[in-house]
Amino acid sequence: MAQTARQPSAFPVKSLSPAPQALRLVESPRPARPFAFILMLFLALFILALIYVPWQQSVTGVGQLIVFSPGERPQNVQAQIPGRLKGWRVQEGDIVEAGTVIAEIAEIDAKFLDPNQLERLERQREFLVAQREAAQSRAEALQRQIRALDQSRNLAIPAADERARQAADRLRSAEQSLVAAKQKLLADELNFERIRDLNKGKKDADGNWVVQPGLRSDRDFELARQTVETSRADVERLQALLDAAVRDTKVGDLDARRVENDTLATLSGAQSSYAAAQETIASLSNSIQKIDIEIQNFRERVAQRQVIAPRAGQITQLRAVGETETLKSGDVLCVLIPQAREEEQAVELVLSDFDAPLVRLGDPVRLQFEGFPAVQFVGWPSVAIGTFGGRIVAIDSVDDGLNRFRLLVKPDYEAIEAGKDDPWPEPSMLRPGTQATGWVMLRVVSLGFELWRQFNGFPPMFDRNPIERKKKPKDEKAKAKGKGGQGGEGDKDDK
Repeated sequence: MAQTARQPSAFPVKSLSPAPQALRLVESPRPARPFAFILMLFLALFILALIYVPWQQSVTGVGQLIVFSPGERPQNVQAQIPGRLKGWRVQEGDIVEAGTVIAEIAEIDAKFLDPNQLERLERQREFLVAQREAAQSRAEALQRQIRALDQSRNLAIPAADERARQAADRLRSAEQSLVAAKQKLLADELNFERIRDLNKGKKDADGNWVVQPGLRSDRDFELARQTVETSRADVERLQALLDAAVRDTKVGDLDARRVENDTLATLSGAQSSYAAAQETIASLSNSIQKIDIEIQNFRERVAQRQVIAPRAGQITQLRAVGETETLKSGDVLCVLIPQAREEEQAVELVLSDFDAPLVRLGDPVRLQFEGFPAVQFVGWPSVAIGTFGGRIVAIDSVDDGLNRFRLLVKPDYEAIEAGKDDPWPEPSMLRPGTQATGWVMLRVVSLGFELWRQFNGFPPMFDRNPIERKKKPKDEKAKAKGKGGQGGEGDKDDK
């Protein structure tokens, strides 16, 4: 049977031809496709890391370990007085207590070479005290004399005034007696004229007898004349007494003033002597004070001949070695290192003026000490190993002259007590002067932001609450919109 011939297909079938040569040349080889997929995955992860991975911003400072309290820091033991080193009482590295004698100094000043100087000064003080006591006794005697003179003056002046008043009274009595005597003289003269006329007679102008003579005897005439003479003598005597009384009055007044002035001069002299005695007492007291100061200064100087340890600690760095070495006041003999305590540990860090404005009191700090192995991740301090936590307790207000600012860091006791951080090494291991590096923790940002900041050279962020600061304007705008919306609805209702 003859085979039937194949019928031609309705759809022409194209034969498969190989790919062009150019396409085969640019086509990726099959082994590179997984590598490209890995690169794309890595790029995606990198972008996600830039967005979501946190980064702890920080500024770095270097410094050293110090003792926080000034009284606990190493101290230079100095010679308080000039002299000659007499001998040491300690050795290098000795541990001493407060008050221990470190060295002795011998005097070289000529003022203090007398071995009996203190006794001589005390005897000199005793002499001055005896002089002052004598002056005080004299002042007391003068004070009693002044009181007696004052009382005598108070009695003498009234007595002199009384004598002056008595003289005035005698003057008035003499005046009255003189007036009476003159009246009596006038009466006696009139009586004498009458008796004379009766005895001798009296004629008128014509020569006729008015009174016949012989009516009174001659004896009566003589007695009348004698009486007149007696009265005249009394008047003259009383006139003399009156003149004497006037002079006595003047003398009494002068005597009263003399008594007042004499008693005042005597009292003033006593007061002047008392003032001089008081001046002597004050001068002697001043001398005693000066000698007391000299005695006390000498005792202090004797005490300063022994160099005493001001506090407990270790003696190091003995400077003066020879026992005959001459010292000046203020020369350093040795260094005393007080016994270190954990609560006195602190770190002194130095920051540049570029980073100083970013730090604040209380900011956390991560510290790495020289000699202690540590692995520090700047951006992720939580995974750091061998670092210790601290807090800033002080920041200098001015730079050190080189545009650097100093800050002090103490252990973060709250974190240590809470078990969130390790305590600092003991003072026996972490000694003052150990070099330290510190990172002051600032703000947590994304890794992409930190890279962008580093590429552009911008300073780290130091805003403590950036989210709250950004939310606040939005909240105010929302409140303003709410008030505006309520006001608009009210307006609509009114309309």
